[in-house]
Amino acid sequence: MALLNWRDSSHWSDAPAPCVLCDKPTNLRSDRGKPVHKVCAEDWTSTHPTTATATPGRRNRR
Repeated sequence: MALLNWRDSSHWSDAPAPCVLCDKPTNLRSDRGKPVHKVCAEDWTSTHPTTATATPGRRNRR
């Protein structure tokens, strides 16, 4: 399982919003500013390894 380091304050918001993965409220934000629980993001990253490392808008090159 991937463990994310979300210790800095950029991953916190004072305004709760529905998690994009489980729809329950969260104050946490992803690196891209999307509302998501850390455990939800870690689970998603573990089950989607190529998507998680892909650059948006570019094809993965191998």
